[in-house]
Amino acid sequence: MGSRDGSGVSTGGQDYAADIDSIREAQARITPHVHRTPVLSSTSIDAVAGKQLFFKCECFQKAGAFKIRGASNSIFALDDEQASKGVVTHSSGNHAAAVALAAKLRGIPAHIVIPKNAPACKVDNVRRYGGNIIWSDVSIESRESVCKRVQEETGAVLVHPFNNKYTISGQGTVSLELLEQVPEIDTIIVPISGGGLISGVALAAKAINPSIRILAAEPKGADDSAQSKAAGKIITLPSTNTIADGLRAFLGDLTWPVVRDLVDDIIVVDDNAIVDAMKMCYEILKVAVEPSGAIGLAAVMSDEFKQSSAWHESSKIGIIVSGGNVDLGVLWESLYKR
Repeated sequence: MGSRDGSGVSTGGQDYAADIDSIREAQARITPHVHRTPVLSSTSIDAVAGKQLFFKCECFQKAGAFKIRGASNSIFALDDEQASKGVVTHSSGNHAAAVALAAKLRGIPAHIVIPKNAPACKVDNVRRYGGNIIWSDVSIESRESVCKRVQEETGAVLVHPFNNKYTISGQGTVSLELLEQVPEIDTIIVPISGGGLISGVALAAKAINPSIRILAAEPKGADDSAQSKAAGKIITLPSTNTIADGLRAFLGDLTWPVVRDLVDDIIVVDDNAIVDAMKMCYEILKVAVEPSGAIGLAAVMSDEFKQSSAWHESSKIGIIVSGGNVDLGVLWESLYKR
């Protein structure tokens, strides 16, 4: 994979940050440290959706989300000298906990910069795994500046939440597992935020099956990826407003080319649809899913998806249930407002 500066590698004539080889290397590296998560299905949900749905339940992953894959790959790829100074990251949630846990598994310090508005349940996870919490203001600029200061003070290695080839390669192992578990899948729906998960999933899945469809699911209150696809360049928003706290980041220069080239479409849904999908996961699948993790089901249930002729041939659909760390206080409040 070359140096640790995050530079890309060539894939099929196009430079992307990862490829099927780096994703398979990641799988070998992280297998001792992560769970092989189950795939669930429900004939009741299939009947409502009019499709066969296969839920890849990363909500059952260590630290409650897929993020441990990328964090473990990044941290266990460090040499001993790099690792001895620890790692640092900035995150409002699942990535923070994942870095704290992966660092604990490797036996090195983890400095976690967290914005003051982060969900309490995710902050508790970081504490549980022994991460050293440093608070920042809410803005991405504050997060990044505090993170840079900590990095300079400690010499820790930055583990970026999404815009890093080791992170992307680690997240791509979700795709390898899913297509081993259900090879007949013709479409995968993935939550999109910074793009690390969908980049890894798309690079792996398209290498295994070039005809597979990759769809992104995005909240209306943070639809920068949909706007970016329409504009043909990265668009960032002045602010975001969605219950899906894990989907508020913007695409990076390593994830955008993959989203631009390999993601077939982006389905935008509102928060009400996300909450409805969460309820369906609770009531029918009997699985606790956070808003970001339920958005794939919300996308399948949307009129946009059902009425689009482009997706009529999608009959066996994999849905990445990205996490299950629910801030129950916010959830109950949103339900009572309805």
